[in-house]
Amino acid sequence: MQYFVTGATGFIGKRLVKALLARKGAVVHFLLRRESEGKVAELLDYWGTTKARAVPVFGDLTGKKLGVSAEDLKSLKAAGIDAVFHLAAIYDLKADAESQIAANIDGTRNVVEFAKAVDAGHLHHGSSIAAAGLYEGVFREDMFDEAENYDHPYFNTKHESEKIVRRESKVPWTVYRPAFVVGDSTTGEMDKIDGPYYFFKLIQRMRQLLPPWFPAIGLEGGRLNIVPVDFVVACNDHIAHSKADVKGKCFHLVDPIGYRVGDVLGIFSKAAHAPKMSVFVNAALLGFIPKSVKKGMMALAPVRRIRNAVMKDLGLPEDILEFINWPTRYDRRDLDAALKGSGIECPNLNDYAWRLWDYWERHLDPDLFIDRSLKGTVGGKVVLVTGGSSGIGLAAAHKFAEAGAITIICGRDQDKLDEACKEAKAKGYSFVAYPADIADMADCDRFTQLLVANHGGVDFLINNAGRSIRRAIESSYDRFHDFERTMQLNYFGCLRVTMGLLPSMAAKRKGHVVNISSIGVLTNAPRFSAYVASKAALDAWTRCASSEFADVGITFTTINMPLVRTPMIAPTKIYQNVPTLSPEEAADMIAQACINKPVRIATRLGIFGELLHALAPRVAQISMNTTFRMFPDSAAAKGDKSAKPQLSPEAIAMQQLMQGIHF
Repeated sequence: MQYFVTGATGFIGKRLVKALLARKGAVVHFLLRRESEGKVAELLDYWGTTKARAVPVFGDLTGKKLGVSAEDLKSLKAAGIDAVFHLAAIYDLKADAESQIAANIDGTRNVVEFAKAVDAGHLHHGSSIAAAGLYEGVFREDMFDEAENYDHPYFNTKHESEKIVRRESKVPWTVYRPAFVVGDSTTGEMDKIDGPYYFFKLIQRMRQLLPPWFPAIGLEGGRLNIVPVDFVVACNDHIAHSKADVKGKCFHLVDPIGYRVGDVLGIFSKAAHAPKMSVFVNAALLGFIPKSVKKGMMALAPVRRIRNAVMKDLGLPEDILEFINWPTRYDRRDLDAALKGSGIECPNLNDYAWRLWDYWERHLDPDLFIDRSLKGTVGGKVVLVTGGSSGIGLAAAHKFAEAGAITIICGRDQDKLDEACKEAKAKGYSFVAYPADIADMADCDRFTQLLVANHGGVDFLINNAGRSIRRAIESSYDRFHDFERTMQLNYFGCLRVTMGLLPSMAAKRKGHVVNISSIGVLTNAPRFSAYVASKAALDAWTRCASSEFADVGITFTTINMPLVRTPMIAPTKIYQNVPTLSPEEAADMIAQACINKPVRIATRLGIFGELLHALAPRVAQISMNTTFRMFPDSAAAKGDKSAKPQLSPEAIAMQQLMQGIHF
């Protein structure tokens, strides 16, 4: 038999052509744009055939008679085309109306004209259940004009294209209405994100945030009908070659079961090893709200911006929520009759959902195509690390420079800066070092002006320079300067540098600020009132700034850093036996802050401390007071530099238990 196929390079068409070529003596002519001629070799390899049996016909779906030359039309007519399969269309809820009209409506009309021009024996039209619109109730295969609520461009163009076939085709026709087509039930293979795949990113986020045993809340709605591509192809192939009379008939290629939205989410959550959705909120409950009210609410700028941000983050089409309460069910009695005795059955979604998920996560997940490496993030960018001559700052500077960033470090000690630069040079890269005292406001201004003049500002700012003081309040009555100098560096100095660089970031509409805070802000660590207060002030300012600059392209990350073994904690001898992070581990946290740009990075212990203070403040106070009395001031804090720390067995056990918390 001689076949002509449009959409042969598409997801369904490519597989249908392979099925047709499996028939003895079959020759498939397929429509191909001239600029896609380079795809022919790959297609022939996929089909396992030659040009003698798979013949490209150059043209364009949007051209009259498919833009096929008069010579090719004559040749095809002479060959005797037994069947035309029209599968070329835009199957995408995100596509704009203009492109859908051109492909789905105009393209179908051109196919109808083409089929007549070559005297084709039969026209097999690939429609969709969308042709029924959002019909309330059961939509039968013999129904068409009864369709309703098909205002959406995709629904409208699928309805109108089927109407053209029904009313304008001079060639006998058959219509196929597949449901939401997903990947192959045996391999999981899919070519794009569409239909239920839009929810996969949401499920993945749930898996990342919650343990698998955690009961999650899901969304309940109407019934979504999902079918794998191999089932759709098998139905097309079988019915087109059936001995039964299929002229003028329509077949619903649907799952006989059909699953509610909540069931679909649950099935794929199980496949993804994500939290099971145990409680469902029925989206239909919102149906009582008049459309005018909902439209008015969505017109409000804050609501619209939040909605758009969430939808964009999850990769969801703007109007997908309109289809949650899908009201239509599909009768398939004609399909059942046509498939009787063929052995063709729609696989159960529960049996192949894991294959779909696995293929998506390995090949289609949008995050796979984002360079999440530090080099991809900061390569060629200007990164400033304050306090970069030692400790955490120096370790982070090495990571940035190694990743190809223009790494700027600053510090008060020129000798330390020189030593850091020498160390970097020995490793094969370089630092740009500036002497600067972040505690001096005038020097901060000089420094930031110099950075703007020499480098055009910075792309990443790591506010790492800081001062820590471990001393009880009762030992600080006559040391108010401890609070002043801590606040001067940790808060005012940090702000001075940040605000000096923000204008250049705002002008470029991009930039990221990482503020090194402390776990003590979350746990309210005693003996660190000066240090924690300065970092808490910085955290509060950051939260305000992040809201103000959210629409300017400037983002902020606060790292509530646990205890790190640096020169800053050296005077406190008891920390010699306390489990701490290495500067390199702390630098890894800073790198992740730059790559992923989260609002906050904190350890589980820090978050637990914050929750405890929020939910049971008295219990938290008693716990922290116990540690306060258990761990005395250091000898340095008392002014005695010779004394050795004396810890009770209980204190030693406690410090091992509460790793990384400041005592």
